[in-house]
Amino acid sequence: MVSLAQQLSIEHPLIQAPMAGASTPQMAAAVAEAGGLGSLGVGYAEPQAILEQAAQTRALTGRPFALNLFVLPDEAAPDMAAVARARERLDALMEREGLDARTTLPARWAPRFSDQFAALCEARPAVASFAFDLLTSAQMQELKRCDIRVIGTATTAAEARAWAERGADAVCVQGAEAGGHRGGFLHAGETPLVGLFALIPLAVAACDGVPVIAAGGIMDGAGMLAAEVLGAAASQLGTAFLACPESAAAEAWKRDLLDAEDHRVATIRSFSGRAARGLRNRYVEALEGSADELPVYPVLNALTAPLRRAAAAAGRADLVSEWCGQAAARARPQPAAELVARLMHEYRLARRAVAPH
Repeated sequence: MVSLAQQLSIEHPLIQAPMAGASTPQMAAAVAEAGGLGSLGVGYAEPQAILEQAAQTRALTGRPFALNLFVLPDEAAPDMAAVARARERLDALMEREGLDARTTLPARWAPRFSDQFAALCEARPAVASFAFDLLTSAQMQELKRCDIRVIGTATTAAEARAWAERGADAVCVQGAEAGGHRGGFLHAGETPLVGLFALIPLAVAACDGVPVIAAGGIMDGAGMLAAEVLGAAASQLGTAFLACPESAAAEAWKRDLLDAEDHRVATIRSFSGRAARGLRNRYVEALEGSADELPVYPVLNALTAPLRRAAAAAGRADLVSEWCGQAAARARPQPAAELVARLMHEYRLARRAVAPH
């Protein structure tokens, strides 16, 4: 039987998560060169930037890598009265915190997905992964024509089954512990939050032979092996790579990760308008109780962008979206290639520890 790693032409059952805003061509290439699948989160990027990031990655490695997009409608039609109320609230917060930035109304709330998808097909990565919704059958066929393997993101067994039936080459199941945006699409709001080790066997059973990739709270090789024992064909790690020098995460954010208390990691809507896992910080607490009144993604994400940029420039990590998984404090600041080698060494040690004597 051909393993998922062999299908993806990688050496290790290890995928670096596509963290939009934190992953970089340098990180993806370093992971690829070390034998894993490096990924670029380009969900926020305009089509030309997608092509440029793919080209930069190819200039650094000849090995396979992945691009990740958010599946969204091409146009957003928000309630402008709600937008106005959100702007007032955000501008008042920035003024109180001494940030020299204010909200604006952008020309577009987010890049058009159809344009991003066309750019991805033109870039022709070995792998494309998607979150927030299913692709259409026509889009799946286009990716097959381009010889691009498809990974869909699921947060429940039902979503995993939907991706498998749509023809995905693999399904990445995102446990409750996973950092960043929830990738689900069949269930409303913050629900569901199914723990990874409960979700893996449920998804394996639902996927009828389509490989399942485990994501959420895995920070070392032993965790990778544990996911494999439950049926996962590979593990996807994001927070583990956030503290690497190749990561584009703000330095203050990287420092906060290492001191993150597990009970401070929460599901947050007030940064982007979509449920995401990260640190409860000053910004989150300032908007406590008002998240339901704020616009949904991508509108709120666009409105908070000036605040997040100004806060990052001022070294105010307490006002930026510090996305991370449940075990963030176990991140190890070291070059991505060294981290891959360390993870695989731990994986081999864990295998030997449980092997029959």
